[in-house]
Amino acid sequence: MKTPIIQISNLVKTYKLGGETVHALNNVSIEIEKGEFLAIIGPSGSGKSTLMNMIGCLDRPQSGKYLLDGKNIGKMNDNQLAMIRNQKIGFIFQNFNLLTKLTALENVELPLLYAGVSAKERRERSLASLKKVGLHDRASHLPTQLSGGQQQRVAIARAIAGNPTILLADEPTGALDSKTSKEILQLMKELNELGHTIVLITHDLAIARQTKRMVSIQDGQLFENGGELLESMAIY
Repeated sequence: MKTPIIQISNLVKTYKLGGETVHALNNVSIEIEKGEFLAIIGPSGSGKSTLMNMIGCLDRPQSGKYLLDGKNIGKMNDNQLAMIRNQKIGFIFQNFNLLTKLTALENVELPLLYAGVSAKERRERSLASLKKVGLHDRASHLPTQLSGGQQQRVAIARAIAGNPTILLADEPTGALDSKTSKEILQLMKELNELGHTIVLITHDLAIARQTKRMVSIQDGQLFENGGELLESMAIY
């Protein structure tokens, strides 16, 4: 039997808000197999972004265990976590997070620069990533010269340039129109077919249904099946 690439057991994360304790994650457990395309769906404030930050090694729980590729993330220091993020995880954000003064190619190259990849290899890998998302002919364009969908494609190219095992997509279609959203989702399906494990955070049931597996989160608790909770989320 294969070991899941992500094994999360009884994660707890709380915050103090206005004198009250908010349970952002309440004993959350989940396993994600290599090559899955998973949606985590929940309304605003449900804990889905907190969970994504945990999976992405951007935050630490108060208790519980997180194994990534069999390694205990909770025992790693900040430098080790930064290395994990750089080598194993690609991030895709709702608002693209592109640097406006850099070209599409330079934006894609940036994580590789931080990883110490040589200039020649950075360029080759970044151009290859732009080609995968259909934007190799826009490499010299600035973000302001690109449409929203094109900017998201650049952001996806940046996320895959380091050939990460896992792609974390936080509301990747949230700033896009419906036609462009379909195109971005199709691109993510193609990347999943190429072997990337994709975890997509969304509040939109229609988007979640495009993935291979859905889990829902509500008040910091994770639910493995769709059921009535997922159906109720279709209206917000």
